[in-house]
Amino acid sequence: MRKIIVINSGSSSLKFKLFESPSKNVLASGLIERIGLDDSIITIKYGDKKKHREVQAIKDHTVAVDLLLQLLKKLDIVTDLNEISAVGHRVVAGGEYFKKSVPVDGNVIKKIEDIIELAPLHNPANLVGIKVFKKLLPNALSVVAFDTAFHQTLPEENFMYSTPYDWYKEYGVRRYGAHGISHRYVSLRAAELMGKPVEDLKLVTCHLGAGASITAVKNGKSFDTSMGFTPLTGIQMATRSGDVDVSLVAYMMKKLKVKSVSEILYMLNKESGFLGVSGVSLDMRDVEAAAAKNNKRAELAIKLFYNDIVKYIGQYYMEMKGIDGIVFTAGIGENSPETREAIMNELSFLGVTIDKEENTKRGTEGIVSGKDSSITVMRIPTDEEYMICCDVEALMNK
Repeated sequence: MRKIIVINSGSSSLKFKLFESPSKNVLASGLIERIGLDDSIITIKYGDKKKHREVQAIKDHTVAVDLLLQLLKKLDIVTDLNEISAVGHRVVAGGEYFKKSVPVDGNVIKKIEDIIELAPLHNPANLVGIKVFKKLLPNALSVVAFDTAFHQTLPEENFMYSTPYDWYKEYGVRRYGAHGISHRYVSLRAAELMGKPVEDLKLVTCHLGAGASITAVKNGKSFDTSMGFTPLTGIQMATRSGDVDVSLVAYMMKKLKVKSVSEILYMLNKESGFLGVSGVSLDMRDVEAAAAKNNKRAELAIKLFYNDIVKYIGQYYMEMKGIDGIVFTAGIGENSPETREAIMNELSFLGVTIDKEENTKRGTEGIVSGKDSSITVMRIPTDEEYMICCDVEALMNK
């Protein structure tokens, strides 16, 4: 029986999910974190609620992958590593090179290396995972799925910036978006919940987590999206500012007497958003708890977040000439009834109503709008690994 392992490799972590093919049953999932330290942690969930956890020194990703493969055998999750027929890798940035998932070869690796500047924190780590698995599982098909690929269908007027055109032609300056694998998955699930072909629908998918983006999905294709050249822009996030005037960079460099643009970009990426505005936490749950105790800055952070979401939904409503469905997904989208209710209340003038009982549920799939609602609003847990597995299996079958 064939097995597919899906990998999300970070700079100091390795997240995985092992699927059985073709059933797509999940055999195991887990995380290796703190790679490079003496107290690295490996956690594997498998079987009937079984869990394996250990702490040990893991020098690098090669050691981490080797340990993972050994444990899969030791825990009897696989009897032979040759059962793993394919490896699917999540890669953040594919630039304009990749419009879909592709098998790995030397040319693909070179192109990912060529566009490292588009995702300097992510692509190098993704590449490490690809190369290590290629070395340790040489007979397995290796496939890469790109977060930017889904957004390659954006029309020119939605991906271009009004900057000198040569910036685009020479340096690739344009809107690339992110979270494309998630937006694609939940748009397909939304169509199934609504009982209609995705090609016939106008959807807005709200991926709301520590990183957050909103996408207009028209006739099954990404039509517009909130994140831009990098994941910094769009709506407010855990530590990212979202949309700000770029002149702020020069202004704050002068005010703070810093000489490096990277220092200001660090502040916009790591010290802004919920954390920067509330002064409480980067976690929405902590911010909501503080707001419940009348913390004014926490209340403001939440208002800014809601306002950003409503602005983008309104923009996409006009761009697509209407909306059939709205999806909430990812950590906040799936688990914050308060966020969903607040957004639906803001859209009541369009005829959106709430199923208050269904909306109180967290982390499960369901329609949270009322039966008489003009727009179907859904809570759909994202499953990027499943989506990658589907792409890998399709390429295997070719």
